[in-house]
Amino acid sequence: MAALMAFSLSGCAQKKTANPQNTTTMKKTLVAYFSATGTTKAAAQKLAKEYNADLYEITPEVPYTAADLDWRDKTSRSTIEMQDKSSRPAIKGRCENIADYDTVWIGFPVWWYTAPTIINTFIEAHDLSGKVLCVFATSGGSTVTGSYNDLKKAYPQYTWGESRLMN
Repeated sequence: MAALMAFSLSGCAQKKTANPQNTTTMKKTLVAYFSATGTTKAAAQKLAKEYNADLYEITPEVPYTAADLDWRDKTSRSTIEMQDKSSRPAIKGRCENIADYDTVWIGFPVWWYTAPTIINTFIEAHDLSGKVLCVFATSGGSTVTGSYNDLKKAYPQYTWGESRLMN
């Protein structure tokens, strides 16, 4: 009799555990970032630790050199990209498990008072529907407000959360 009861109870327990209605889904956070010099990477790591989030680096297909990043040179790659709002620098790969996340922090250095165009490449390469998108940025003198507002205006179909400047 005792063996039969134990068998019955274990069967109920297995049923209860296997029932999808009884499982709880934990919210997951992703910190996706583009870092040209390492400054934004350090901020991303700090943010990921704070939110117990996963990290994803937005990597350009063609890495930026120091000459590419020289904002004083009107012929530098970054200057040319930022002057052309339709510019979409290619990125290596995609974040294949983006569907697993409820909140996505998108980080970058502020270039010409806004997000580098590679951030548009990342956003347009992923389905971010149903997620809360938050922005963090690093800058030597700009705020994050212009970048955040530009992204919200460019992608009004998404839900936008908070923004942070992390210097």
